[in-house]
Amino acid sequence: MKLDIRTYGDPILRTHAKPVTRITDELRALAKDMIAAMRSENGVGLAAEQVGRREAVIVVELPPDYDTEVEGGPRLHPDIEMPWVLFNPEIVRASAETEVSNEGCLSFPDITTQVTRAVEITLKYVDIHGQAHERVVRKFLARVLQHETDHLNGVLLVDHMSAIKKISLRGQLKRLKQDTEDSLGLG
Repeated sequence: MKLDIRTYGDPILRTHAKPVTRITDELRALAKDMIAAMRSENGVGLAAEQVGRREAVIVVELPPDYDTEVEGGPRLHPDIEMPWVLFNPEIVRASAETEVSNEGCLSFPDITTQVTRAVEITLKYVDIHGQAHERVVRKFLARVLQHETDHLNGVLLVDHMSAIKKISLRGQLKRLKQDTEDSLGLG
């Protein structure tokens, strides 16, 4: 089933995800459809709220060259098979070391901003087979997972913007929000 990406102004993006109690075939199909939606928009991560669903599920797919410390270097997480589906992801630890980098979001087309994120996180999650895991991830993969878990908690890219950035993007953000609200019949 083709899923549409929800954009800024859609109230579902501000909701908190509901924990998944059991991995069902329906949830596996949702994850598969989310992967297709993410790929069709050239994304590297997607949370269920971004396709209008409330389940605590995210999907991630990094090209191998995005998962390195230095260009052309070895993968940091060669044991993680992509695409990666995570149910009930929870960050249990974050490094004190942080990095600032430009981030975009499929729910904010053509908008980016500088975001400070932990360089390394420890994440608890349940896999597509219902098995619980805890693992450490670093660098870009850690950034993507922090971004997507933000979505599960109703935190959006705009919430990470400085006041100056919000002012500079005011017109663009207002148009995006208005277009979204109009398309949903909320305006």
